[in-house]
Amino acid sequence: MRYAIVIEKAEGNYSAYAPDLPGCVATGATFAEVEFEMREAIASDGCVALSEERSRLV
Repeated sequence: MRYAIVIEKAEGNYSAYAPDLPGCVATGATFAEVEFEMREAIASDGCVALSEERSRLV
């Protein structure tokens, strides 16, 4: 499955989140680093598991 990733530049780093996966966030010193961290989190189902757990709590 594919998810959109929003990457934002802050003062000293980059942050990212996946709008379709609440709570799935990452930070990195560079654009490439934060993109890699988000891809790894989504690929390992870490974000998907968190999203499913949150949906059961609501």
